[in-house]
Amino acid sequence: MHSSASDGAYHSRDLVRMAIEKRLAAISITDHDTVAGIGAALEAAEGSDLELITGIELSAVLDAREVHLLGYFIDPTARPLQETLALLADSRTQRARQIIAKLTTLGLPLHWEKISDAHQANGVIGRPHIARALINEGYVRSVEEAFTLYLGHGAPAYVPRYKLSPAAAVKLILEAGGLPVLAHPLDVTDLVPTLVEQGLAGIEAFYRGYTLGQISELLSLAKRFKLLTTGGTDFHDDGQPGSVAMGSVYVPANTVDKLRARLSR
Repeated sequence: MHSSASDGAYHSRDLVRMAIEKRLAAISITDHDTVAGIGAALEAAEGSDLELITGIELSAVLDAREVHLLGYFIDPTARPLQETLALLADSRTQRARQIIAKLTTLGLPLHWEKISDAHQANGVIGRPHIARALINEGYVRSVEEAFTLYLGHGAPAYVPRYKLSPAAAVKLILEAGGLPVLAHPLDVTDLVPTLVEQGLAGIEAFYRGYTLGQISELLSLAKRFKLLTTGGTDFHDDGQPGSVAMGSVYVPANTVDKLRARLSR
């Protein structure tokens, strides 16, 4: 799931509170290219029955395709990770400024200070934060509309940004002591053999919207390459179109035990 440290709607401590109220056994807050929400989440989970797994979701690109790598059980203070995240955060900041400049030329001025004050202390500024600013100014009615009209790939205010390669993302997670897992992998299953050679530990087989047939396909792929299978809701916000409820995706109860066993090896 994602907190307001990246593109989620809720602070990480609130995600923990919500998970406890739902009596979930374990969660991982895997913010995009940042670990800024982990500290508060760990504090919020302390003394509860909820297991909080440190995590991250690294954005990567290969041949113009988006590839997302989840890192579970990472050490958020690992130096290579911190150095790379600082580089990615600076890239996001520069991109956000360029997007706002483009929006201004389109007749949709936004105040950088307002967006920065609201979000930068929690982590990085991304397109979802700009989308919400567009909503607040009355320029669009939803995040989806903001991306369709202005912020999505090919839209008039779109700006590309620096991203890791999938191999670099896997390496970074391993260097931080974590387990690299390919997120929502249906469109990039052809990359699995190469990523396995580079250290991939698992794939996300249980995901929102996946059919039983698709899950079965992913389970077979995992078995073929001796990969772990994980899952989750990819929860961002329960108030947006197409969003799913926290904890609503089935994930086998022994998933965390299998992750921990692989980690110990």
